Amino acid sequence: MSDSLHAAANKQFQQAADLIDLNPEYRAILSQPENEVIVNFPVRMDSGELKLFKGYRIQHNNVLGPYKGGLRFHPDVDLDEVKALAAWMTFKCSLVGLPYGGAKGGVTINPREYSDRELERLVRRFTHQLGDTIGPEIDIPAPDVGTNAQMMDWIMDTYANVSGPGGRQQLRGVVTGKSVEVGGSLGREAATGQGVLYALRHWCGETGQRLSGLTVSIQGFGNVGSHFARLAAKEGCLIVAVADHTATLHNPSGIDIPRLFDYARENRMIKGFDGADEVDTDDLFSIAVDAFIPAALENQITKDRADSMSCRVVVEAANGPTTSSGEDVLLSRGVDIIPDVLANAGGVVVSYFEWLQNQSGRAWRVDDVDTRLREIIWDANDKVVAMRAELSCTHRDAAYAVSLRRLADVYDRRGIFP
Repeated sequence: MSDSLHAAANKQFQQAADLIDLNPEYRAILSQPENEVIVNFPVRMDSGELKLFKGYRIQHNNVLGPYKGGLRFHPDVDLDEVKALAAWMTFKCSLVGLPYGGAKGGVTINPREYSDRELERLVRRFTHQLGDTIGPEIDIPAPDVGTNAQMMDWIMDTYANVSGPGGRQQLRGVVTGKSVEVGGSLGREAATGQGVLYALRHWCGETGQRLSGLTVSIQGFGNVGSHFARLAAKEGCLIVAVADHTATLHNPSGIDIPRLFDYARENRMIKGFDGADEVDTDDLFSIAVDAFIPAALENQITKDRADSMSCRVVVEAANGPTTSSGEDVLLSRGVDIIPDVLANAGGVVVSYFEWLQNQSGRAWRVDDVDTRLREIIWDANDKVVAMRAELSCTHRDAAYAVSLRRLADVYDRRGIFP
């Protein structure tokens, strides 16, 4: 059995807290979530059978603003995982300067095993079960692994229909990542992948590299990995290996990413794509590249896999993809690691933009979204670089130090009630 993910998340922030001598009271507050909501709810299947599901909504901290974080539908969802993910959201939102706290939720389910009608009933019942623990000024969910814009639309509609008749149009901000037609933002679908690319581009500037011509491997070809691949290929990166839950593909001359993107959209997998050779899963980690992009699940870069890796930088597009022992190996060999709280923050940044658009009733152009996203991600990367120089530490410790100093400043000013 793997170690506690929440314990690993706490270890990361405690290391940075040591570097900046964080107030012990604030350490204690941030070491546990404020609220843990666990619900068991029934859903009628198409067959007429009634099944009971377990769902979670963990609200870690809201000193900066409403709780914010995704909803994950995956068989491995459990309390420990969601607590870790919620904590990472707090530090991520603080790092990039958003007026949000951290939350995360999910249902222990494999969504591929259910029909669209069953998933709709499940999403609506889960939303109803959460009740007034979510809301546009309370806690704002978003898509994550196994969820999508359609599910966010169902959440918004359910929430609006169980709320009072007054102000229903102002309730669209209860969730972000919606389809554009019902109040979503242009640029939201590609936002996390776009942010990962900005983080990689910033690293190139830090190290005097050219983005064009970099060789790249990507683990995960869902929303984040596929959009990063599409954008990176457009900028001249050579994507030589891609993996998802069905296959690992390798082409040393570069994979035709636009064609793979369309293939994966149509088939919901990359297996069977004829533009690359299929190799074993662990072979992905040993392929020599400039940049490795983990965009799947947590705990993927273990010590053994790190021992086999040959890359110059790891950009954590997923949450918690690198184990502590795996990170030690990479750092000992001089591999840079751009941490998840910085690298994949693009999604929550554009979620914030969507929330602002819902609040104001005005839609932004996609160029405005991309420009403002780049400014925020770039500024956060600049702050991390400056903190690294001040503390002589890793990217991860520097990112947490920036985040924790902001949180500490707010606690200093607000105090602890009562």
